[in-house]
Amino acid sequence: MTESSSTPERYSPLHAIHVAAGASFTDFAGWQMPVRYSSDLAEHHAVRTAAGLFDLSHMAEILVIGPEAGDALDYALAGRLSAIAVGQAKYSLLLARTGGILDDLVVYRTGEDRFLVVANAANRELVARELLDRASPFDCEVFDESDDIALIAIQGPRSLEILDQTVGIGVDGLAELGYYRARSGHYEDVHELLIARTGYTGEDGFEIYCAPDIAPAIWEALAETGAGSGLVPAGLASRDTLRLEAGMPLYGHELDQHTFPVSAGLGRVVALAKEGDFVGRAAIEAGPPADARVLVGLSAEGKRAGRADYSVYCSAEGGDPVGRITSGALSPTLGHPIAMAFVDAAHSAVGSPLFIDVRGTRIDATVVPLPFYKRESK
Repeated sequence: MTESSSTPERYSPLHAIHVAAGASFTDFAGWQMPVRYSSDLAEHHAVRTAAGLFDLSHMAEILVIGPEAGDALDYALAGRLSAIAVGQAKYSLLLARTGGILDDLVVYRTGEDRFLVVANAANRELVARELLDRASPFDCEVFDESDDIALIAIQGPRSLEILDQTVGIGVDGLAELGYYRARSGHYEDVHELLIARTGYTGEDGFEIYCAPDIAPAIWEALAETGAGSGLVPAGLASRDTLRLEAGMPLYGHELDQHTFPVSAGLGRVVALAKEGDFVGRAAIEAGPPADARVLVGLSAEGKRAGRADYSVYCSAEGGDPVGRITSGALSPTLGHPIAMAFVDAAHSAVGSPLFIDVRGTRIDATVVPLPFYKRESK
């Protein structure tokens, strides 16, 4: 989903810093966001080996507050959000009543009666509207706080070290903070921060939610601290290849309102065991159409990569397509082409041979498990 061309351009509170750093920009859901600073490959490898600094201030942040906020989110979303602890985060889905995915989200419980819902930029208005409508029978309030929150991510194996050493950023027990956990912090002992150990790259990393007016100071402090540790600013292009290697879906590519969670490998995200109704439950229990395609990983040899919307076949010549690529690239980390694709269930088993039509030439590919890349656990 994208905003119309008539929508005025929006700029991150970090825009001037990006311009000074020589960034190239792209329109993303009406925002002018940095797509790269130096090269896609250099930024990608920096995140895998050291750290990258991302501006994610275009993301949407919606607060749900009140005694029944957890119950409201249980009804509004696919997961059981009332069960998560204060300081915990959970990946969830906003479902259509027909069972498709309207957006994928991360929800933080920041207080007993307080939740922060982080949505994709292109779906901000839709998510805010749906949450407001779905929460209306419950004792809670919904506020779109997107314009009052900036978001900076530091991702990579040295991100903890850099964040912990950055002067001005204070947070207790950063090293002990678990994955998909968050806690409050501060900047210069005055400004409140929410620091979460989450991300979208497949690496260890943190996301820092702050007021827009202090975002430039935080960005520059992190950049200065990390300069000797290999930290580089990273744009949306490297973020896309990083999340693809990590097998993470992107709304508008792997996910949309016509895709059931189970078809996209996200059946576990839907908490059918939770009590009471939730939007989309009946459709999810009925299941997707019998001929629904399923999401798989594809691996190929050589250097010619399949891209979004390229057709997938089950034979080297002739026949109708049995699938369509949703995301694909020459993997910078692995050195060979990878892709995610929706294919007919009959051809979805790991090890199945398939062929990707790359500009008129069919390239051999094999169905492989997702993710393509997984960092070593420590």
